[in-house]
Amino acid sequence: MADYPTISEQVEDVEAARTEGHRKMDWAREHMPILTAMQEDFDANQPFEGQRIGMAMHVEAKTAVLVETLAEGGAEVAITGCNPLSTHDDVSAALDEHPNITSYAKREVDDEEYYAAIEAVISHEPTITVDDGMDLVAAIHEDYPELIDSIVGGAEETTTGVHRLRAMDDDGALDYPVFAVNDTPMKRLFDNVHGTGESSLANIAMTTNLSWAGKNVVVAGYGDCGRGVAKKASGQNANVIVTEVEPRRALEAHMEGYDVMPMVEAAEIGDVFLTTTGNKNVVTRDHFEKMDDGVLLANAGHFDVEVNLDDLSDLAVAEREARDGVREYEMEDGRRLNVLAEGRLVNLASPIALGHPVEVMDQSFGVQAAVVRELVENGDQYDAGVHEVPDELDKEIAEIKLDAEGVEYDDLTDEQAEYMSSWQHGT
Repeated sequence: MADYPTISEQVEDVEAARTEGHRKMDWAREHMPILTAMQEDFDANQPFEGQRIGMAMHVEAKTAVLVETLAEGGAEVAITGCNPLSTHDDVSAALDEHPNITSYAKREVDDEEYYAAIEAVISHEPTITVDDGMDLVAAIHEDYPELIDSIVGGAEETTTGVHRLRAMDDDGALDYPVFAVNDTPMKRLFDNVHGTGESSLANIAMTTNLSWAGKNVVVAGYGDCGRGVAKKASGQNANVIVTEVEPRRALEAHMEGYDVMPMVEAAEIGDVFLTTTGNKNVVTRDHFEKMDDGVLLANAGHFDVEVNLDDLSDLAVAEREARDGVREYEMEDGRRLNVLAEGRLVNLASPIALGHPVEVMDQSFGVQAAVVRELVENGDQYDAGVHEVPDELDKEIAEIKLDAEGVEYDDLTDEQAEYMSSWQHGT
């Protein structure tokens, strides 16, 4: 095993941390009927016995329920964070107490520590990887290719990670199968739209203690996450402006009633800027120079590259922490631009961040658990590369959720099913 210490070796009062971590996890679990049902099944059948699962995720209470669900199914799990600011140390310590779980995740690590923790996970020689952002997959391929033959497959949680995986696959560099969990309806329709929209806006409001009503909110990117942010901001009486580079998404935003314009124009009128693109240099020097005094700059993409903080620092004559989680950059002309959560994903990296609502993550993590089960049961059927999650697995999670909510729905009759599957029925 690696020399990098577990979280239990790094927190001051490990017992107190574990107590608080379990308290957070207990609350999350009470509102996660999907993972509760799956854990009961996994505990009874031990489908993951003999598997070693390596994970790089946002280590907070909801993720912890997923980790325990896999461990209770017989897996040995090693986990670290996928962002330097999204780990809750108390939750990480609570996980590390489990006999089948080793947690290296710690909040506020530097780049060297971040990647050392990923290497510590890899030292457990995982047979399955579960990633959020693809850093774990990349590290294995770049530095430990000798492990690939023993890896059954992996699962990727988020949009940025899937983009990276597809680019890797297109280059012929992805050497084991990975499921694009992000692309399933149960992930995109709920987690990306409702989860990102609700949690990003809630964390910005709580961090700043400012209202959305009447503000010009600039949403960069109109994919699933941007659509959710725009919808939720509009619902809180903000004026929403969308910037886009893809013409059909720009047209979609226009047809849904939002103002659409280039960022260089939006920079002159925006009060709050929230990036959701997954790309770099979305907000740069040219935009900072046009912004009004007091604007808020936040990011809901996976990495901290969307708002160019180097440009902003170069322009600033002074910097200070205006509030916990808010760094103020003062321009030469006296304007103050405020960056939240160091430009990292605001719904998970701000000091008070809790991530997506519990119910939303129950659905996404339910798909993750089902995918891990699929890899164990049928992994030899999948070649190296990016794979869509089998639709029946996604539907299975929806069915568990509907059953837990007491919601009934119709089935197709045999006649309807035949009609929908036939090309021979005409007018």
